[in-house]
Amino acid sequence: MSNHSKRALTADDLKRINVVSDPQLKPDGSAFAFVSTVANDDNDYTSQLFLQSLEDAQPRQWTFGDAKNIHPRFSPDGNMMVFQSDRSGVPQLWLVHTDGGEAKQLTTFKNGAVDPEWSPDGKRIIFNAPLEEQDDVSKQRELSEDERKKEKEEKSKQPLVVNRLKYKSDVKGFHDDKRTQLVQYDLETETFEQLTTAPTHHHLEDIAPDGKHILFSANLDEDEDYELTNDLYLLNLSTKETTMLTNGNGQYGNARFSPNGEKVACFGHEFAYKGATLNDLYIFDIASGERTCLSDKWDFQLGDAMIGDTRMGQSEAGPVWNANGTHLLFLGTDSGATSLYQVDLSGEWSMVYENNNHVFGFANNNDALVLGISNPTEPGNFYQLNRDGQVTQLTDVNRKFLNDVALSEPETLTFQANDGWQIQGWLLRPYGFEQGKKYPFILEVHGGPHAMYGQTFFHEMQLLAAKGYVVLYTNPRGSHGYGQEFVNACRADYGGSDYTDLMAAVDYALENYDFIDHDRLGVTGGSYGGFMTNWIVGHTNRFKAAVTQRCISNWLSFYGVSDIGYFFAKWELGKSLLEDPQALWNFSPLKYAENMETPLLIVHGEKDYRCPIEQGEQLFITLKQLRKEVEFVRFPDANHELSRSGKPDMRIERLQHITRWFEQYL
Repeated sequence: MSNHSKRALTADDLKRINVVSDPQLKPDGSAFAFVSTVANDDNDYTSQLFLQSLEDAQPRQWTFGDAKNIHPRFSPDGNMMVFQSDRSGVPQLWLVHTDGGEAKQLTTFKNGAVDPEWSPDGKRIIFNAPLEEQDDVSKQRELSEDERKKEKEEKSKQPLVVNRLKYKSDVKGFHDDKRTQLVQYDLETETFEQLTTAPTHHHLEDIAPDGKHILFSANLDEDEDYELTNDLYLLNLSTKETTMLTNGNGQYGNARFSPNGEKVACFGHEFAYKGATLNDLYIFDIASGERTCLSDKWDFQLGDAMIGDTRMGQSEAGPVWNANGTHLLFLGTDSGATSLYQVDLSGEWSMVYENNNHVFGFANNNDALVLGISNPTEPGNFYQLNRDGQVTQLTDVNRKFLNDVALSEPETLTFQANDGWQIQGWLLRPYGFEQGKKYPFILEVHGGPHAMYGQTFFHEMQLLAAKGYVVLYTNPRGSHGYGQEFVNACRADYGGSDYTDLMAAVDYALENYDFIDHDRLGVTGGSYGGFMTNWIVGHTNRFKAAVTQRCISNWLSFYGVSDIGYFFAKWELGKSLLEDPQALWNFSPLKYAENMETPLLIVHGEKDYRCPIEQGEQLFITLKQLRKEVEFVRFPDANHELSRSGKPDMRIERLQHITRWFEQYL
């Protein structure tokens, strides 16, 4: 089918995209389970579990109904699977036989139970549960829907008493007295035991091969409210004794026991460049406590730093041991792609799979290796990586969608910044592109700023191309994928060389692509990209339309209203509010409002606690009073994640407002 016989993508197509995640191999390596997430008719998402043999191209659906069924984990003998489902109202743990039958509910915890893992003998399941200090795990009862409603109503009539610095967060909203604790379920006696009690959040990392110790991450320091550190701890299950593996100076996670239980591998760093610090890969020797850094000579980000708008659900990023404990597998982020790497215990790394695309997850055991891969014209599927390095496609979850819709293949560009640095970007040609015709142009700026655009599926970019725009997206300095110096280079220089990198990208596109109409340029971005959109229209009038999303306009107020403001301003701008308010004002796009001549649409979620809506309000009121061309669209109940995991109808409406604005002014 030629591209021209396919129709243009629409905003509504967002509801047709099937997002797969979290591949889990059966212990014998013969089959794998995965999660499939789609929008449903209730303006929400449904996640189902599927099981598929590696010999078979047909996945078998395992769960049904309108629930979110996620986190499938096989028992060590492969006969059972535990998973997490909110079918009863809040996430609880359910157990099902792998040869079929009805799932059995294991937990009825009032506030839910999440992230289950099996003990190596298959007799226990350990999980995370939000608990209050006086909660008894043996007497947990799930509330009915009416009881939950009533409790919510009661709570909404009560004042919120705040005495912590970290009292809210973007996705969770206002915090309460619940803390995530580790709980153990015994399948034989059907009893629960609470394993941790400290007044802080605990996260289960792994269970030792002999089943006697648990690895968890937490901040157990009494100054926890003022710190962003996260340490690794060993918990002895018989004595309940806790041993700290790390040193209290860093942030550690993705931790795993080696197959013999003598070592722990993890990602982590010690904030050398604050939020712009690359992850390192550490090995801890449990007996001696000695720490080895395998990655101290590397200069790329470990894990997956790719940005997209259709990646829902967690997948494995590593480090994961091979069966005999000689190597570790992990994802790495480099030059607009994520790939699968392996490293031996001396720090020698090599590429296991690299194809200039987005490996978003993997699963390995018994020589079987399953990869989750997305690229700009494919939202994502699972593939088996064979011994010869070739991949065999296992799933084809978006075939119907891809058969209908034309997608634009990006062209990779590399250009020189003002100071000679190499900057990478991608250009999408519009749907139905014709040589000799002139097209309007949109520059997209990513958030973070320490993240990366690249070779993954991006519905928003494809939609703009489908609407007839040339779309340019780039990784200016501050982005991941180009080493430590590059990702650190925008700190204390927001609106400096990051801004000139973006302008150099536009200049390069205009010089090299004669089909771009120089008089019809647009710009948009979210979060840091929203800050940068505001900055751009305050410093140049070359754009004829701009859309700023979940933006920052005033760093002085951001300091006190954002869930991260109290540390982020200092980390990223080099100054905090009380140290140098003038510096924060100089970095604030609001200061330059009088220079803004570009028609500006401000898009913001009412419940955004990362870049709170007052950031959009201040900019709107200032521009409106200055009688500038400005409009403000406020999304009820939407947080900072609106474009990625907001309600499907809201996401579509957001896209319609963006395209409407560009149509009106370009």
